[in-house]
Amino acid sequence: MSMRVMVTGGAGFIGSQLILALLAEGNDVVCVDNLDPYYDPALKRARLARFEDRVVFYETDIADAKAFEAIFQKHPFDAVCHLAGQAGVLYSLKNPFIYGESNVMGTLNVLEFSKRYKVPHVVYASTSSIYGENKPPFSESDRVDTPVSIYAATKRAGELLAYTYHHSFGLQTTALRFFTVYGPWGRPDMALFKFVKNILAGKPIDVYNNGDMRRDFTYVSDIVSGFMAALKKPMGFEIINLGHGETVRLMDFVATIERELGMKAKINFMPMQMGDVPVTHANPHKAKELLGWEAHISVDEGIKNFIQWYREYYKISS
Repeated sequence: MSMRVMVTGGAGFIGSQLILALLAEGNDVVCVDNLDPYYDPALKRARLARFEDRVVFYETDIADAKAFEAIFQKHPFDAVCHLAGQAGVLYSLKNPFIYGESNVMGTLNVLEFSKRYKVPHVVYASTSSIYGENKPPFSESDRVDTPVSIYAATKRAGELLAYTYHHSFGLQTTALRFFTVYGPWGRPDMALFKFVKNILAGKPIDVYNNGDMRRDFTYVSDIVSGFMAALKKPMGFEIINLGHGETVRLMDFVATIERELGMKAKINFMPMQMGDVPVTHANPHKAKELLGWEAHISVDEGIKNFIQWYREYYKISS
């Protein structure tokens, strides 16, 4: 049965690919995005161009309560997929107010208007950054009250608001904690994008903590399939990790990029960035148990797909 779904952040990396999956299953989609210039809006417009004629699009800031509420007044929704928000750990330490406005006030608006206009289910993009310096692998039952970045704190605030709206008003909410998402159409501020761009240009790449980092890299199509599974299964209130469940050494990640490009990287080894953590590692058992979901795409395959997309998008011959 098809649904009418709002997707906030629909011009973003994950949101745009979620919209394609929703459309493929015959759903009606309303896309909301303010095309924020945190990174090149041309990339956001290029993502939109893949489906813009098949969705209703509003260039609206979710933190603008009046403009955002007007969308709920025009359309009844069966669900809201909330992916809008300000990303980036380091940027949050320099520009905290943007995170409070977008990630806290924006999420509050999503929840309040979903309650007010009787939307049955909100599925919310959270983050593994919430786990901070917890001991890996990270489980949903871990205590997460010591975030090490403002970004993580604002995303945790969103989860707490979601719980309160469920507890107080019966709004069904599902928070999905994403682990190091990568793949085609990714953000220019992400490691894979920066590494490929600089290596192709013969410029050095910055590798933090002197390369002693491990990440639970999760390919974007796996994240989208997990999001779709959660959307179809409201469970009152849940928090679920979406991660591969295994870690990859950052230097092995770089070596795979080098191998795929046929070029060696010039590396600047750097100290750990403030707000960052040495390891992200999901315990993915809850996602498998509740959603029947697990990640399938290997890092080798994922990097290959990203580089192929990057060459095509930026018209770089191999």
